[in-house]
Amino acid sequence: MAPELPTLQSDPKSLAADILNVLRYRVGKDPSVATPHDWLTAAIKAVRDRIIDQWIESTKETYEHGKKRVYYLSLEFLIGRLMRDAFSNIGLMDDMRTALASLGVDIDLIATLEPDAALGNGGLGRLAACFMESMATVGVPGHGYGIRYVNGMFRQEIHDGWQVELPETWLDHGNPWEFERRERAFEIGFGGAVESITDKSGRLERHVWKPQERVLAVAYDTPVVGWRGNRVNTLRLWSGFPVDPILLSRFNAGDHIGALAESNKADALSRVLYPADSSEAGQELRLRQEYFFSAASLQDILQRHVSAYGDLSLLPEKAAVHLNDTHPAIAVAELMRLLMDIHGLDFDKAWKITRGTFAYTNHTLLPEALESWPVRLFERLLPRHMQIIYAINAEVLLEARAVGRFGEDQIRRISLIQEDGDRRVRMGNLAFVGSHSINGVSALHTELMKETVFADLHRLYPDRINNKTNGITPRRWLFQSNQGLTSLIRETIGDTFLDNVEALKELDDFAGDAAFREKFAAVKRANKERLAAVTAERLGIRVDPSALFDIQIKRIHEYKRQLLNIVEAVALYDQIRSHPERDWAPRVKFFGGKAAPSYHNAKLIIKLANDVARVINRDPAVRGLLKVVFMPNYNVSLAEIMMPAADLSEQISTAGMEASGTGNMKFALNGALTIGTLDGANVEIKECVGDDNIFIFGLKADEVASRRADGYQPREVIEKSPELAQALSAISSGVFSPEEPGRYRGLIDGIYQSDWFMVAADFDAYADAQRQVDAVWQDSPDWYARAIRNVARVGWFSSDRTIRQYAEEIWGVPL
Repeated sequence: MAPELPTLQSDPKSLAADILNVLRYRVGKDPSVATPHDWLTAAIKAVRDRIIDQWIESTKETYEHGKKRVYYLSLEFLIGRLMRDAFSNIGLMDDMRTALASLGVDIDLIATLEPDAALGNGGLGRLAACFMESMATVGVPGHGYGIRYVNGMFRQEIHDGWQVELPETWLDHGNPWEFERRERAFEIGFGGAVESITDKSGRLERHVWKPQERVLAVAYDTPVVGWRGNRVNTLRLWSGFPVDPILLSRFNAGDHIGALAESNKADALSRVLYPADSSEAGQELRLRQEYFFSAASLQDILQRHVSAYGDLSLLPEKAAVHLNDTHPAIAVAELMRLLMDIHGLDFDKAWKITRGTFAYTNHTLLPEALESWPVRLFERLLPRHMQIIYAINAEVLLEARAVGRFGEDQIRRISLIQEDGDRRVRMGNLAFVGSHSINGVSALHTELMKETVFADLHRLYPDRINNKTNGITPRRWLFQSNQGLTSLIRETIGDTFLDNVEALKELDDFAGDAAFREKFAAVKRANKERLAAVTAERLGIRVDPSALFDIQIKRIHEYKRQLLNIVEAVALYDQIRSHPERDWAPRVKFFGGKAAPSYHNAKLIIKLANDVARVINRDPAVRGLLKVVFMPNYNVSLAEIMMPAADLSEQISTAGMEASGTGNMKFALNGALTIGTLDGANVEIKECVGDDNIFIFGLKADEVASRRADGYQPREVIEKSPELAQALSAISSGVFSPEEPGRYRGLIDGIYQSDWFMVAADFDAYADAQRQVDAVWQDSPDWYARAIRNVARVGWFSSDRTIRQYAEEIWGVPL
């Protein structure tokens, strides 16, 4: 058993002394001239010191007892701010507040200065962050691997309603949590040629890849603290550095730009998350990034394994390497290369070890999100890996043909190489065949994987696909983001739920308790007042906290159907003006999310949301009954304010297209009712909370597929729905864009002509569900009883539960 740590004193007086010590000797400041950022750094480092002993002990214990370690490879880790999480998880939040107050420092003030690490785009990256915290909490020895993006996901500003992308310079003041590990640096190659080495008889012995370019991947480690501080794991992020920072001879000859070319190439690898891949240069950089972090991570893993155990055949017993979506799928070919070319194993042994080591999580059914790369680009950038992929493909296709159950079309779909048109390497297929386990992230998504994107591979390997429904960490998404509700729950049912969130089910008994409902409503009101204050401060828009707060915050994408929500807002606007005599429920519709820089329609939807808001919010005929707000720069910190304030959670994706969602879980845990389709994890949320405590509408996944197959005619649907037709006409004709009447004509024509995302098909059902929402909202006791049941019944959606399932059923890590 690990010793009880940390050993440093953690009372407020000792903490204050240590903060002053750090401020003087490690920040180099006297308190009289220290800036708020200096105090932030000093506070974090004083607490970080109390984490390090347990961090080291956690690592030593893993090796001394030969425990299996999990390595989680993810191109995104949307970790957000870490200070409150870490302080809370080791039980120091109250003492740190007191310690800083004794020094004249407000912890809430400096907490807002901590950068929101923009190392992810959305749900996939936030899931990875939740998983890292839960691994440490439940006792899974784990390493996360990713890229230390200097800018990460862009900072979003809204100029005249349009999204503007600016660099997110989260490292401007340094990162006091991380440790640079210059000694953990690995060379990563690109391009060049492959040389075949033969013995005296001319038989092939091995291949030697001789890259044309080399860069260094340097590790930066951040401790990840589990709940109660019992285990501390590592998030290791790689930064790119040149092998030769400057070609001095070229610099002295006057070629200053050329002399720094290698440095610039290396820097680009860890500069920006998801470079635009609409150009060939962008595609190449994206592939370089994926190989860069995958190769560095595998070299690190193998070096650690060989040092500890020696025998590479033991790798599947001692290491579980998990691929978070297709971004690190190149790791399959890279591990084969390392095992064969560097460690001398033959193909069969290397393939057995590789498949035993890797597992793969699929996060999407969208074909465009299952990455593929042009063969010509792959061959130029990674020539040895292309050879290995061809060899793996031959192995898989021979196996498929030997089964005798597959026709030529099925064989083509199983192949790692797409032969139609421009030949491409299918990274999803590579991840699938190279892994012993492939999991979906909700029950519906997993079944659809078997029926759609991986149908043929599932027939070939019927035992590999399994489900692991996503989860969220309650420490971040309840204890820290909603302290008022946490305190109320502790007062009501005790502290058991702090260690086992499923104990929240005891709240079910209080849904009918009028006194508890009043307290619950008061907490919600305080959270709404906080969001209202932020809205007024940032946008100058005043909203009424007594109105229903209807919130849709997530990445902007057509399948997530922000457009359906906006069109319904326009229809509601028309109805409020046309029927002022009706008893309308006051409502504020909040939107937030970023659109990919090259995604035209998504950016147009952001502009439309802002144009609609401008018109509705200024119209006195609405009498304040409806307001529309687009919150710029949606990130983790903003989510922590908006989710506790939500009354209604919009989870309205086209059925069959959302893999899981985790925002739906966060909202429900914070007492919002869900309006949504039977898509992703909504299906399981409905099962947990009960039909009466969720608003479900619209086509099911199989019905969407049938509509598309049967030649769906959206124009006929629109013509039968006066409210929808009027709303679409208003948008298309320029009512909300009088300065450019045709701005949205193409967007609306897309609904009339194809309506791939079923906006028209689901509109009437959605509008009816919203009127049901109004009716329940106006019966306040009933609304809050339903909200309380949501909180009580969604404890199952904890990432602790998810990680335990991964550990027991995929990774083979005993708990």
